[in-house]
Amino acid sequence: MARTSPAISILLAACDEAYDRKSWHGTNLRGALRGLTARQALWRPGKSRHNIWEIAVHAAYWKYAVLRALTGARRGSFSRKGSNWFPLPADVSEAAWKGELAMLDATHRAMRDAIARVDPRALSRTLPGKKTRRAALVTGAAAHDLYHAGQIQLIKRLMPKRPTTRSR
Repeated sequence: MARTSPAISILLAACDEAYDRKSWHGTNLRGALRGLTARQALWRPGKSRHNIWEIAVHAAYWKYAVLRALTGARRGSFSRKGSNWFPLPADVSEAAWKGELAMLDATHRAMRDAIARVDPRALSRTLPGKKTRRAALVTGAAAHDLYHAGQIQLIKRLMPKRPTTRSR
């Protein structure tokens, strides 16, 4: 088994701490989502505001975008049509919510595997056709997870004890 470079190890640790590993900064993205029901994930803090369900799928999409950028994969292989923000699916059951979380987990693992395969010498080079360096893309992915973890924590604080899903 090949040994991971120190730079790649640091980037992987940053992504893991932002997503699902214990860290000093508090709740990470997966921790913010832990234990939420579909009903809670569907609650909106206001008209035209995103709910937690939409944020979770959005986070998965951007992990996919990082994976795609690092591997050179073609667009269009994400599990949903479109990009960035997605409409809620027709099925908003508990099983569907668990499926969304499983998709987020799988996308994180795939992104993480792609990061582990990056040549450490290429970290400071920009991606083809972009202005972003590979290292900045990866640290940005970690920052994106933490931003949305905080957003979800705030939504949870604003949520009534028994949320309704009227504002779907």
